[in-house]
Amino acid sequence: MSRPLEILAPAGNREMLGAAVFSGADAVYLGLTGFNARRTAGNFTPEELQEAVAFCHARGVRVHVTLNTLVYARELDGLADAVRAVAAAGADAVIADDLATAQLVKQIAPTLHLHGSTQMSVHTPAGARELAALGYDRVILARELSLEEIRAVCAASPIECEVFIHGALCMSVSGQCMMSAFLGGRSGNRGDCAGPCRLPFDASEGLAPGKPGRACHLSLKDMDHIPHLRELMDAGVASVKIEGRLRTPEYAAASVAACRAVREGRPYDEALVRDIFSRSGFTDGYLTGRNDGTMFGVRTEADAAATRAATPKARELFRRELQRIAVDFAVTCEAEGVKLAVSDHDGHKAVVYSEEAPQPAQKDQTPAIERALGKTGGTPFVCEKVTLTGTPGFLPGSVWNELRREALETLLEKRSVVTPHAVHPYLPPRFAAHPVGAVPALAARFATVEQCPADFADRLQWLIFPIDEAETVPAAWRGKTLLELPRVMFGTLEARTARQLKALQSAGFAGAVANNAAHLLLAKDWPLYGGLGLNITNPMSSTRYAELGLQGMLLHPETAVNAMQAVTPRRDGHALPTAALCYGHIPLMLTRACPLRNVHNCAGCPGGGTLRDRKGRDFTVTCSAPGGAGIRTVFNPVPLYMGDRLTELPVDVAVAAFTTESAERAAQILDALTAGKPFDSEFTRGLYYTNN
Repeated sequence: MSRPLEILAPAGNREMLGAAVFSGADAVYLGLTGFNARRTAGNFTPEELQEAVAFCHARGVRVHVTLNTLVYARELDGLADAVRAVAAAGADAVIADDLATAQLVKQIAPTLHLHGSTQMSVHTPAGARELAALGYDRVILARELSLEEIRAVCAASPIECEVFIHGALCMSVSGQCMMSAFLGGRSGNRGDCAGPCRLPFDASEGLAPGKPGRACHLSLKDMDHIPHLRELMDAGVASVKIEGRLRTPEYAAASVAACRAVREGRPYDEALVRDIFSRSGFTDGYLTGRNDGTMFGVRTEADAAATRAATPKARELFRRELQRIAVDFAVTCEAEGVKLAVSDHDGHKAVVYSEEAPQPAQKDQTPAIERALGKTGGTPFVCEKVTLTGTPGFLPGSVWNELRREALETLLEKRSVVTPHAVHPYLPPRFAAHPVGAVPALAARFATVEQCPADFADRLQWLIFPIDEAETVPAAWRGKTLLELPRVMFGTLEARTARQLKALQSAGFAGAVANNAAHLLLAKDWPLYGGLGLNITNPMSSTRYAELGLQGMLLHPETAVNAMQAVTPRRDGHALPTAALCYGHIPLMLTRACPLRNVHNCAGCPGGGTLRDRKGRDFTVTCSAPGGAGIRTVFNPVPLYMGDRLTELPVDVAVAAFTTESAERAAQILDALTAGKPFDSEFTRGLYYTNN
């Protein structure tokens, strides 16, 4: 028998934890003081985590711990210690995105459940099936899915599916944002997002060069799918997750109470949910397919005033904890005293005795005893049954109250005993450093075949094109051409990509570039290389990908050169090539909601445009499909360039990534890279010389 739909609440600190539990959450998710995607939340030390698990388990509430950030080689020993801490605390699950974290959980504490973070960008049935094959017990689906897309994944998934139901909605597709890292040096993929997308941008036509225009935000309203909770239940969702570890206890309580009400078929206080936090209202645009300009919104002073007014009402939701644990009382009456036993349905039992002998009673005491034992308010317990043995004598109500309190306190203590997970011995692997000083081979990624200068095709080690360009790639190029698979796939795109891979299997291409977990399954019969979307930053995850069949891999652009040196994947004793970007406008953000939607009509859109920030910088936006059906990419205004420092890149292949450049401009840049020349205009070294 499957368990009821889980309501999963945020616990950014101990106060929010209490509010979530007291208002009725079935599970909470929280972070240790490192390795979680909300590092600025209060979070928990290992000692505090043990206390939190004891508190939650005593009340029948599960605890999921987030270890879901990019991890570098120097942090792997600390990550192993974090897994041990989670196991020692007796938590229920780890939320992970990096395959290094998943591997550590399986090796150190295999009885811990493993949940695939939304940072893994799983959008499709194949992605869910691949996570199951990798040992995950649950997949947390990307927030950008429609109800029909969720239903399709749930129907095909061999593991539980979790979805977000309420809270902040990032402009970027889950797990595919580098805007905060490259614009402000604070990595969202490391749990330190500065939220630059919430600042003003302008998408108007005819902007004066270098001048900021009117505000057009990259800011979406908070999502609210609570009215659709029962539809999600019917779709097969196992858990609904409330976003908000940086919010307040009152926010957690209001959201949990609303979810409980809808799950039980009761009305809920919609105004309280809106007032406790919103950005000019809510959106369900992704879930319902109404992906339009109404999704955008910002936090206003009126919103803040509504929150201040609603806070006292919301606080009442967790002033007393929810009575949720059924218990049975057994009273044994004897001449010398009374024995009171209380038991729950999990096998815990507590027994207490009266210090006062009962007196002969003039009337039946059973109703009075049942009333006294039923007064369990202020505890997590609710009396389900009272059984009496013997003839009950008279005892004052105060005695029965004290017996009940003592029995329930003892039962709660027994339920609070933490059962740690068994921890297996683990010897951290050691990885050889990649040699430094050689000039990497040069490869290039082009948006179109026309963009590739013909005289450079023979000089490059690899040519990389989107799979949609495959039919136009000249036969002479195909032996060195890798077909790049879409970083994100919604709706029918997965089936289409699978058909393309099958049709092109014998067309002479050198291989495919995988960008998410689904591709490991879809392209399993191809020579497969890892792309940007896999977020590879450390040697353990790169080696795991090598074991899964990758023949080489591109490192994530947030990986500094000192961290690159440690990434040396091996399979069967042989080193596999690594690659790094040496040129390109970094794709800061992939989004399903169009950032140009407020000033452009999709039907007449040429396939992209420009966003301008408050400092007058222009960000190129491209769209992967006409008519609003594609994925938009927002690129960094200033290109990365390493042509004059290629010997400092400790990788085997340097990749130049071209977006909107002409073939003539691409030839100029490739010539500069080949000759090791300085760049001829403004550029950046990206994050290559940061301290990671």
